[in-house]
Amino acid sequence: MNCSIYKQCGSCQYIHQDYSKQLIHKQTQMKELFKDFNVDVKAVSGMNHPYAYRNKVIVAFDQNYNYGLYEESSHKIVPMKQCLLHDQQTHAILNKIQFLFKKYRVPIYDERRKRGFVRHVLIRRAIQTNQSLVAIVANDAVFKGSKNFCSELIKACPDVKTVVLNINKRQTSVVLSQQEKVLFGKGFIVDELCGMTFKISAQSFYQINHEQCVNLYQKVIELLDAKQNDTILDTYCGIGTIGMIVSPHVKKVIGVESNHQAYLDALNNAKMNKLENISFVNKDATQFMVDFVKNNDKIDGIIMDPPRAGSTKEFIHAIKNLKPKKVVYVSCDPHTQVNDLKEFLKIGYTFQEVYLYDMFPHTEHIESIVLLVKK
Repeated sequence: MNCSIYKQCGSCQYIHQDYSKQLIHKQTQMKELFKDFNVDVKAVSGMNHPYAYRNKVIVAFDQNYNYGLYEESSHKIVPMKQCLLHDQQTHAILNKIQFLFKKYRVPIYDERRKRGFVRHVLIRRAIQTNQSLVAIVANDAVFKGSKNFCSELIKACPDVKTVVLNINKRQTSVVLSQQEKVLFGKGFIVDELCGMTFKISAQSFYQINHEQCVNLYQKVIELLDAKQNDTILDTYCGIGTIGMIVSPHVKKVIGVESNHQAYLDALNNAKMNKLENISFVNKDATQFMVDFVKNNDKIDGIIMDPPRAGSTKEFIHAIKNLKPKKVVYVSCDPHTQVNDLKEFLKIGYTFQEVYLYDMFPHTEHIESIVLLVKK
C-alpha cells in the first residue's frame, strides 16, 4: 500500500518499508536500548493486517474546507482523502462532515486572524460495537444550524451515536478543553474489550489499537499471575481498563488516576460492568504512593502504565517500602522506561525479559512490558 503524503505528514516514518522488516528494525533498536541490562528482548508482537488500526483521528480544516493532518512540526494542513491507518467508516464520516460544513457555510477558524468557528474535528470509533463519536472543536459555544447538521450526519452515517461540541477558545496547541456540550446522543460511545464494556467520551484515554491492546492486556495478566486473595494497585489507570480486566482474578483492585474526567469514566465503567471489588482514587500517582506507604497498607502487585514522560523516583522508592512481589511496568516510551528501570534495580527489583508490542505499525513508536520481581 502506498501513501502519497507521508513525507509531508511525517507520522508514518516506516510506511514504505516491508512490515516484517519494520518489526525486526524495532527489535534491533530495543536490543540496543536495553543492552546494559543483559536481558532477553523478545521479538516484536506485530499485526496480521497492520492497516486501518487507529480508532481515533483529529483533523483540521483549511478555508477551502479541505481536511487533513498537520505537516510535521508546523500548523500547515496536509489535505487528505485517505489515510492507511484509519478505516473506511472514519473517512466516510469525515467526507460527510466536509460536505455539511460547505453546505451550511460553517466558518473555519483562522489562526492568524483568530476568527472563525471550527478548529478541529475528532472522531472516535468503537471497533467491536461499530459506534462512532464525533466531536466538533469550536471557538464558540453556539453552533448555528447544529440540529440540521446532526440530523443529516446521522442519516448518512448511522454508526455515529453521539455528536458533541467542545468549546476551546484558548490560544494553545491543546486540542480539547474541559468545556463540552452534547448536540446529539449521550455524549459517549460504548466499546467491548477483553469481555468488558467501556464508555468512551471525547476526552477518555483509550488505546488507539484495539487488536494489539487485547494482546498487551493478556500479557499483563499472564505476567502478573495474580492469586485470588491478592490486592493489586493499578496506577496511572486512565478509565480503568487494565484494573477492571484484572479484577475477576483477584480479591481487590485499587485504581489511581489524576485526570478527573478519566476518574469519573472509570467509576462509571466499573458500575456498568457490575464490579464490586475495584475502587478508584482521583489523585496524582506519586502522591498516592507516598501516602499509601504512610498508612502501612499491604499490597501484592502493582501495574504501572505511566505517560510518555515515565514515572518518578518518589513513586519507585515508595514501592521499595511497599515491597510488592511483582510490578508489571507497561510503557509507551521505552526510553523513559529504561531510566525508571535503573531506579528499580537500586531498590532491589530485577527483570529478565522485555516484551514488545507494535501498537503503532508504520511509525517509530513501540510499547514495551517488563515484569519486575523483588530479589
